[in-house]
Amino acid sequence: MEPTLLKQIINRYEAADFIVHRRLNAMIRDLMTDTLTVDQFSALRYLRLNGKTKSSELADIFCVGKSSITAIMTRLFDKDLIERFPDERDRRVIYMDLTPEGVRLCELLEERIQTLLASYITQFDAPEALRFIETYEKLAGRMLGNGEWGVEKQ
Repeated sequence: MEPTLLKQIINRYEAADFIVHRRLNAMIRDLMTDTLTVDQFSALRYLRLNGKTKSSELADIFCVGKSSITAIMTRLFDKDLIERFPDERDRRVIYMDLTPEGVRLCELLEERIQTLLASYITQFDAPEALRFIETYEKLAGRMLGNGEWGVEKQ
C-alpha cells in the first residue's frame, strides 16, 4: 500500500475509533447500575462467556497487571457477583466464576447494551453491517497474532 494512503487510512481509523470508543464507553457507563464500573462488567461478561477463569488469564486478556485484575475481582467478590475456587491439583491456583446473581446482572446489562447497539447497527443494511464486522474481526484476529477470529472469541 502506498505510504500516503496508508497514513490517511490510519488517521481516519484513529479518529473514528476515538469517537466510537469514547461515546460507547460513556453510553455503557450510563447503562450500568450504580454498583458496577465498565471494567467490572467486562470481567463479568468474560466470565459468563468463558466460565471458570484464573486471574492471570483475565490480566492477559484485558492487557492489565495482575494487581488491577485482583482489585476488580475483589470488588466483584465483595458484591457476591463472583466466587473463587481453588484448583483441585494445585491449591495455590484460584479460579473465579459467576454467582447466580452475577449471571443475572450480567444478562440484564447485556440486554441493555444489545438494545443500545441495535439502535446504531440497524441504521446500516445487512451486507454493509456484515462487511464491517468481518473486517473488524479480521483486525482483531491479526492483533491476537493468529489471524482468526470467531464468534466464541471475546
